[in-house]
Amino acid sequence: MTETGEPKQTSQLLDEAIAAFEGDSVPLGALLDALAERAFGMVLLVLALPCAIPFLYGVPQIMSLPMVFVAVQLAAGRHTLWLPESLRRRTIGKANLTDMMDKARPWLRRFERISRPRLGFLTKSPMEQVVGLLFVLFSLTIMIPLPATNTVPGIAIAVASLGFIERDGVLVVLGSLLGIAWTLFLVSVAGGAVALISDAVNAIGA
Repeated sequence: MTETGEPKQTSQLLDEAIAAFEGDSVPLGALLDALAERAFGMVLLVLALPCAIPFLYGVPQIMSLPMVFVAVQLAAGRHTLWLPESLRRRTIGKANLTDMMDKARPWLRRFERISRPRLGFLTKSPMEQVVGLLFVLFSLTIMIPLPATNTVPGIAIAVASLGFIERDGVLVVLGSLLGIAWTLFLVSVAGGAVALISDAVNAIGA
């Protein structure tokens, strides 16, 4: 919290977390602990961004697996992101992390200027579990190895994840609605394809 009682912005939390570590490296587990519940949004955002790139094949399908892993924990109502101890002990060079933050900070600050805490109940239990289940569904659709099936759900998860990071329920709703619309579209297309195949088989049989 800031002195005014408002939640600290993500860029401020990251800067403070990095500065708090002495030495040349930062343990991944400790960094996630510093982000607390915002770790879910940050990790999902990082994983979703490559999935949002159009006509990128292979990488989104790989990214979707850890996305499901994180989304399941969110749906289960965990307050902190669990990682195997071997991953928690992994370290990131402090200089590399600082350089990455220097590059990301302008973009984070732009986003932070247009977002604000609103409709906060959508970023808390029990609604966050519902959105977590939707994230699992959206992540599974990314696994479908067809052209452009990764882009829309990738954008949907990225937008909603930003909402979780900044406690902006409006962004959570927008991302969720986009993902739901995409899922319904896929179901409609799949249903039409099944009907066409069924008609073709029946025509051959006749």
